[in-house]
Amino acid sequence: MAMLEYNEILLRKFISIDGAPYEVLDAHIFRMQQRKPQNKTKLKNLITGSVMEMTFHASDKVEEAEIGKREIKFLYTNKGESWFCETNDPSKRFQLKESVLGTAAKYMKPNSMVEILTFEDDNEEERIIGVKTPVKVDLAVVEAPPGIKGDSARGGGKVVKLETGAEITAPLFINVGDIVKINTETDEYVERVNK
Repeated sequence: MAMLEYNEILLRKFISIDGAPYEVLDAHIFRMQQRKPQNKTKLKNLITGSVMEMTFHASDKVEEAEIGKREIKFLYTNKGESWFCETNDPSKRFQLKESVLGTAAKYMKPNSMVEILTFEDDNEEERIIGVKTPVKVDLAVVEAPPGIKGDSARGGGKVVKLETGAEITAPLFINVGDIVKINTETDEYVERVNK
């Protein structure tokens, strides 16, 4: 496994601390006056979901976590249970808990492809630790309050509901039935997709 220097612990990297995988959510390298440089990070434990802050100094090294990735197909959610299958063998179905899905659940349409993240623990047992959706997804608007004529000059927004149940802020000209592109990492409206 590769060792990372303090200045290589950057956004979206996966590191291993005490045998647990962490994703770097934020990293800021700075130097205070006569002191040595340090990297102030925000880390998310991929097993428990807890977020912590940790500062790495110039002499620190950390192990890069070996995270496996593979594509699977999201089938459906029923009574709080989300079901998936292997892409090449639909008979191999399995369920994932909401704690593993995280915010990805808001943007998954039935029969869409998603990526799962796996981690081998010390016993060499593979565990599914997360689900990643594509960065941008197209979803239909199912609920939208009407825009008021003349409001568009201010460039305001309104909260609309998408086919997956997620709610986002979209421009006033978005109506029910429109297909919108969403950035799943920032939960923001990107653009209206031509029908």
